[in-house]
Formats: sequence, C-alpha cells, structure tokens
Amino acid sequence: MINTVLTRFKLNGKEVEVDAKPNEVLLDTLRLRLDVKSVKRGCERGECGSCTILLNGEPVTSCLVLTPQVEGADIVTVEGLESDPKFVELVENFVKEGAIQCGFCTPGFLLTAYAAVTKGKVKTPEDIRKHLEGNLCRCTGYVKIIDAVARTTLKPA
Repeated sequence: MINTVLTRFKLNGKEVEVDAKPNEVLLDTLRLRLDVKSVKRGCERGECGSCTILLNGEPVTSCLVLTPQVEGADIVTVEGLESDPKFVELVENFVKEGAIQCGFCTPGFLLTAYAAVTKGKVKTPEDIRKHLEGNLCRCTGYVKIIDAVARTTLKPA
C-alpha cells in the first residue's frame, strides 16, 4: 500500500484538503480529483503552459509540481478569477482581438498574462512577449494574443 500525504491548500479562495500520493502531480489532483477543467494536460514536461496555475501569485506549470509540495499554498485558476475586473477585461480583449481559437492554451495564456499585468510587469510589447514565452499556441501565431494583452495594459494616455 502506498502511503498518502494529507495536503491542505487554498484553491480559488477556498480551503481544500486531499490525501495525495507522494508522487501525485498537481495537474492530476486539480483536474481529476478537484474537477478544475481549465487546467489542461499538454506536454507533461512544463514546456507548453496548458496546465498553468497561479501558485502564490506566480504562474507555474502544474505538471511539474507534486501535490504535497503545495501544502499551505494559495492556488488560483481561471475559475477563481471570473469576477476579477482586470481578468474580465483581459478575457474580453482576447475575444475582441480574436486571440481565442481552439481554446486549449487560452487558460494558461490568460493566467500568465494576468500575473504580469497585475504586477505591473508589462510596459512594452516586448515585455508581453517575454512573459508569455512559456506558453505555446498552435492556432493563433501569437500576434492576436499579444495584441489582446497590449489592449489591456498598453492603453494610450
């Protein structure tokens, strides 16, 4: 029998606890056990960004984090930001700019962009490119995604 580790953390503002195997990946815990559908399984190597979450405010690929490692952490997914005005604006700009096509990569891009925008790290289009470089998209060619983030952050004075 494999021992489990009782792990407590905050998920989208709510306290949760799970009995996780020591080698259980956070992506599996969120998606399969806690029914968080915005977290997607992509490359499983931390290269595509489809499983991005905010871990204590920082974008992290959940496929590279073991569930027991998040003891006491604050985890936010797209579902936890649905009423945040800046997040809503970002989503609206993704729609306006046509930055959402198949939608598979969109949650990861949104969370990564949201973290950069809310921390004031986006001042130029190059900043946007830099902060989004860990997220891959096969549909849009990135221009529309960059335009959507720019529309949210680089508004003319």
